[in-house]
Amino acid sequence: MQKSSELDFSKCTLPTGERSSLPPECYCSPHIAKKEIGRIFRSSWIGIGRSDLIKNSGHYVCLDFAEQSLILVRDQEKILRAYANTCRHRGARLLNGEGSLKGIRCPFHSWYYGLSGKLIAAPQMEEAKAFDKVNYGLIEYKTEERFGFIFVSFNKKVSDIDEYLLDFKKTHLGWPIENLVSMRRVERVVDCNWKMFLEVFNEYYHLPFVHPNSVDSIYQPPSEPDEVAGQFATQFGETTGTGGLLENEQDNALPDMPNLSDQAKKGVRYTWIFPNMTFAANRDALWCYEAYPLGYDRCKVVQTACFHPTSINRNDFKSKLEAYLHRLDAALEEDIPALVNQQLGMQNPDAIQGTFQPTLESNLASFAHWYAENF
Repeated sequence: MQKSSELDFSKCTLPTGERSSLPPECYCSPHIAKKEIGRIFRSSWIGIGRSDLIKNSGHYVCLDFAEQSLILVRDQEKILRAYANTCRHRGARLLNGEGSLKGIRCPFHSWYYGLSGKLIAAPQMEEAKAFDKVNYGLIEYKTEERFGFIFVSFNKKVSDIDEYLLDFKKTHLGWPIENLVSMRRVERVVDCNWKMFLEVFNEYYHLPFVHPNSVDSIYQPPSEPDEVAGQFATQFGETTGTGGLLENEQDNALPDMPNLSDQAKKGVRYTWIFPNMTFAANRDALWCYEAYPLGYDRCKVVQTACFHPTSINRNDFKSKLEAYLHRLDAALEEDIPALVNQQLGMQNPDAIQGTFQPTLESNLASFAHWYAENF
């Protein structure tokens, strides 16, 4: 698709009911994909998963996304920290994968950093004039934990995380989100734009056409979209049975999580924390997705399935868990061909913006407005 010199977002900020989708260039242009790295992924808070991804002091995970590589680690006080995965000497990559350690040692020249990021040892550097270890700690990024989720920002001037989320807590009081435990985290690459993946997760419109025999009958028409303050969109919908299982496997349902609100017992809340993390809070489980760009037409997707400790401690949890994971995998296998096909169609040179269905695509309309204001 030919690169546009200037995107027109005017239709993306129209009132609800009139709003249009993002211009096709936002899904098909290498130029736009490159600009998103700076304007979106290096400017706002990014959701990078659940807090129990990193549990203990010294435990680390290396994350690579949006042309960035970072080390996520808990220090001696179990404070979560995020560092650039690059040595302060001559830029060597410090770590790969995940594991446990007492400090971070560069494999190139053996510079050694504490878990707090402080440079502890730099062999033979005492001969360098004016060299002071105090000035060569690891590059650290802002990191916050809220409601069991991890957020990181590469922008030193980013707003406080609580200002970013604002009334998120009030909107989600019906679910014990912070207490849930991750039982599976998996990654895969999907041949579509990262925004497309998050969009399909957040809309009801495609259910009877993409999931006619798997989950469509479970979901009732959603409620009117919630009006919220904060950089997220959310919508509740009632379900027949649980959205955590396929239509023909509802007899594997776990009990409701404890202390749910009356509303939470009736269905599911789909929430999109802008720009890249979304989740579905059901009465018995929560599953979360992160999406990261790998170019304009490919993305890395991370799926995490979470459950309450009271469910995990059940004797029959292992067998029931298999049914919940099967539902996630089966629905995803139906979504992906539709997404690949959408990506191909969006790349048609004559593709144009479409109008959102106000109720069935409300989270998408909110994201389009947010994107238009932040790109």
